[in-house]
Amino acid sequence: MDPNAGNEAVADLNTRLASLQTGDGDMLIDEYDAVDEKQDVAIITPDDSVDEPEPEPLADDFEGMKARILPKIPDLEIESEAVHTWNIDGYRTQERKVRGPTFECGGHPWRILLFPFGNNVEFASFYLEQGYEDKQSEGWYACVQFELVLWNRHDPSIYVHHTANHRFNAEEGDWGFTRFAEIRKLFAAQWEDRGRPMVEADSVNVTAYVRIYKDPTGVLWHNFINYDSKKETGMVGLKNQGATCYLNSLLQSLYFTNAFRKAVYQIPTEHEAERTNSAWALQRLFYLLQTSNDAVSTQELTASFGWETKHIFEQQDVQELSRILMERMEERMKGTDAENALAKMFVGKMKTYISCINVDYESSRTEDFWDIQLNVSGNKNLNDSFKDYVQVETMDGENKYFAEGYGLQDARKGVIFESFPQVLHLQLKRFEYDINRDAMMKVNDRYEFPEIFDASPYLSDSADKSEPYTYQLHGVLVHSGDFNAGHYYAYLKPTKDGHFYKFDDDRVTRATLKEALEENFGGDYTNMVNGNSGVRNPYSRTLSTKRSMSAYMLVYIRQTREDNILLEVAENDTPSHLAKQLNEERAMIERRRKEREEQHLYLPIGVVTEDNFKAHQGFDLTNWDTDSESDSAPKSHRILRTSTVGDLAKTIAEEKKLPSEQVRLWVMVNRQNKTIRPDQPLVDPEMTIDDAYNKHGSRDKHFRLWVETAENAEYGKAAWLDMQPQTNNNIPILVFLKYFDADSQSLMGVGHIYIRKHSKVADMVPLILQLMGWASGSSPTPTLALYEEIKHSMIEPMKPKSTLQQAEIQDGDIVCFQRSLTEKEASAVAQSGGYVDAREFYDYLLNRINIQFSPRITNDAEKDCFELTLSRKMSYDQFSAKVGERLKVDPTHIRFSTVNAATGKPKAIVRRNANQNLSQILSPQFGTYNNSNQRADALYYEVMDMSLSELETKKLLKVTWVSEGVTKEETFDILVAKNGLIGDLLPALQKKAGLDDETIQNARIYEAHGSKIYKELHEDYSVASITEYVTLYAEMIPDEEQSAEEGDRAIYAFHYDKESNKPHGVPFKFLVRPGELFKDTKERLSKRTGIKGKQFEKIKFSVVHRSAYTKPTYLTDDDELTIIASSADDLLGLDHVNKARGHGNKGDSIFIR
Repeated sequence: MDPNAGNEAVADLNTRLASLQTGDGDMLIDEYDAVDEKQDVAIITPDDSVDEPEPEPLADDFEGMKARILPKIPDLEIESEAVHTWNIDGYRTQERKVRGPTFECGGHPWRILLFPFGNNVEFASFYLEQGYEDKQSEGWYACVQFELVLWNRHDPSIYVHHTANHRFNAEEGDWGFTRFAEIRKLFAAQWEDRGRPMVEADSVNVTAYVRIYKDPTGVLWHNFINYDSKKETGMVGLKNQGATCYLNSLLQSLYFTNAFRKAVYQIPTEHEAERTNSAWALQRLFYLLQTSNDAVSTQELTASFGWETKHIFEQQDVQELSRILMERMEERMKGTDAENALAKMFVGKMKTYISCINVDYESSRTEDFWDIQLNVSGNKNLNDSFKDYVQVETMDGENKYFAEGYGLQDARKGVIFESFPQVLHLQLKRFEYDINRDAMMKVNDRYEFPEIFDASPYLSDSADKSEPYTYQLHGVLVHSGDFNAGHYYAYLKPTKDGHFYKFDDDRVTRATLKEALEENFGGDYTNMVNGNSGVRNPYSRTLSTKRSMSAYMLVYIRQTREDNILLEVAENDTPSHLAKQLNEERAMIERRRKEREEQHLYLPIGVVTEDNFKAHQGFDLTNWDTDSESDSAPKSHRILRTSTVGDLAKTIAEEKKLPSEQVRLWVMVNRQNKTIRPDQPLVDPEMTIDDAYNKHGSRDKHFRLWVETAENAEYGKAAWLDMQPQTNNNIPILVFLKYFDADSQSLMGVGHIYIRKHSKVADMVPLILQLMGWASGSSPTPTLALYEEIKHSMIEPMKPKSTLQQAEIQDGDIVCFQRSLTEKEASAVAQSGGYVDAREFYDYLLNRINIQFSPRITNDAEKDCFELTLSRKMSYDQFSAKVGERLKVDPTHIRFSTVNAATGKPKAIVRRNANQNLSQILSPQFGTYNNSNQRADALYYEVMDMSLSELETKKLLKVTWVSEGVTKEETFDILVAKNGLIGDLLPALQKKAGLDDETIQNARIYEAHGSKIYKELHEDYSVASITEYVTLYAEMIPDEEQSAEEGDRAIYAFHYDKESNKPHGVPFKFLVRPGELFKDTKERLSKRTGIKGKQFEKIKFSVVHRSAYTKPTYLTDDDELTIIASSADDLLGLDHVNKARGHGNKGDSIFIR
């Protein structure tokens, strides 16, 4: 900052104060140098105390003040401290901005910056500023905790102070308080009723308490603006795609398990380098982490997993993801140098045993494990969890074990470890089901884990202990938040003797051991001050006294194997094809970047030739938007603007292997009728491309040229037909010719001719016959019909006797001709579905559209998918006939459905309507199919067993067949005559569901709405009465109902989630027996529903009145259902969690393709 800024004297303070009091406007202050103040400045205040408060120190008691108002920050090492007081005299006459004397702290100069009358506010503004006169280097910084105290020098008990922490650097050289103290109060007669003002006798003191801390991680109080992970740590992070932080933390952990990375590199992928190969994608990701300077994207990897957008925004279970990823890599490593590498690294062995106490008998089973799940709840630390895991259960009394050959015996049952792997993955069960809340909850209890862990106490006596089972902590994967919302990151120690680093998505920072361990133990926050009731969780936005951040996965490496696991991965360990491929991609990116930078020097030019025109079937000379690999596609050239027309002509001539004299370029222009046609030749070969573009180019920034070639050149000069001598302004006109062949249903360019403008239209016929080879005389000369292609939607017949001038023909116009057909020929073409007239074919071209047809129901969808080119004007019967021809089925048996653009699934059935064409079906303006998310280029089809006309006499019913209690559902579409009965539906259901005669004879159908049964439908019930808003369930009548006794009655049952107005699942009918206690009823309910075990135990049963919104009456084991449910309207309610309900953004399942 300029110390000489603001030399003008400030007006009398009383005048200034008066102006503030009159309300005439804000205080006006000139622009000031870059002085920053952030909204999130940390304000540190002394802790409240319940004890007798200590007397406040005086402002001139510097040590006492420092101890009281500037407490030391735990766990940080002090580098230097200083206390400096600036005696400010003549406050009223100070400049707009003034700096105090320089003082030293930590080898750096410092000073106080003062705006005595405010920095654009009505407060005095004080800042601490580094005192270097010149701007410091980019890497300079100092981590400073400071306090500024403004005090009355005549009465040091009067003071005001503010505290802040800040990382001073070259960009942020000052920090402090814009609103330090209100100006009016500073000059009031009394400061806070203390009997005298703060600024007394026009003087006041300000003391700076400055404490510089050592920066243990390099990011203390860092704002991370322009932070470069690679530069600061040598490592890069991973980009978060949406909710993939859990994936990022796992991938970084695996990447820095160097032996795993090396094993992945050994998978042969050179011949399978494709985006569906997860091994190749993981190799690329690891190589990019190894070589990139910026954060790496995981999009290629998740795409190789087969994940869609919805999976990217779902947080998944890390343990499950880790296991599946390991399995996939193991599969790919079979038969390679890396076979069994992962098992050797991550697999240990555990034994589950039952050992008899009194006889020599043991039953045991030894299994492999890839990770260990440990209980957090109820355990204080890692050793407690292992003790809990290997805890021995005694089987005695009624729980004796039956030992073969020995009968019932007292026994011990438990789990013991036979070996631990080199890399030990421990999954901490931070998420558990809370039975009281009936929901998954996060366990935030304090749970400690050591830096060094001895696993030997948990090994069996027979285990090989010749090598110590002492493990070094390598990684801590952390979850911050709760079950429904949170964030994942990892603390990893990449090298054996190095530091821990925090990997938080795309940011990598060095971390302390305390940050990696203690701060992730969970438990209560310490040092809660000012009566705070908790700390706000940034994800759930709730207050909590417990830390929301805690370790959920630990990675330990066996100390004796650290050198093998953390071995160096060199460049020659990486697959060579990876480096080659990525270098090519980077070179391409660099080329494109360079092209963008040099774009202003070049002009893109589209060039169309006679060959393109002859290969083109459509409007104009070519399609400028067509695929570049097509023969009809114009070629794109990137030409220096300073090059000449002659240079471009020479380049094109060389491509066509012609002398440059035989090539001429014509400028193509956009006509008002939206066609693009040649307009005039570029006759000056010395004209620059830039000049040609500026003079003749179109406004749409595209420069298009047509290439004309001469048959030969005499004396080094081409004989261009339009350059020949002319009389009476009878100039030659360039006309392009197209031929419509009714037999082959094609419209192709055949070339161009020159004809003088006073010639008649009929004069073109001999030229056309000659061009087509029809003038040889060996066959009858055909009669031709000529049309002018004016624009896409205007094809007009030409009058033979009119001159070209009268027909308004000009350079670049297109004339289409066809052979006139006899009635017999025209009839044959029409019967084959072809177009007889060129105008009809042009109309087809104008309205043609490529439609993707997919089977609605099939076992091999890809095989049965196809694409047809159709006209938008086709009626239902016409395009149905085309599809029938393709499928070789009767078109009257094909039914179509529109496609949902969002899901790709069938949307609505297309009704056969003679007044509706294909365009109206695909892009409706209103009516049945109108929806913005409907695809306009695709339809589903299904081949029916009957014609559509017969189908119209049927009613489609969706019936869900329920079996295995109510746990299995299969839904079928059943067609029944509109005037049919339920009895007609049952045989159709039997056929669809593959049911035997006995089952269908004992089947029943009931109607449900909102997951509740409303009535049973008997065989004589009319299907016409069934609306589309109800659900039909069918089931076999249970045996107990078929053999019901006198006095038994039925009750309808339904499922709900906590509240009876939130039903879900399949309702059912249940038999109630008089005098039966509910504990016995529950056994029958378990059998009836097919729900067993713990899942059944979680259900709470109640009686719910259908007619009123009353509170459910919950049942106990001693209740009798017949007594509680006495009304015919009563329902049996099963209160349990709706498994179909999502848990926030928690995904239901995870997979890797």
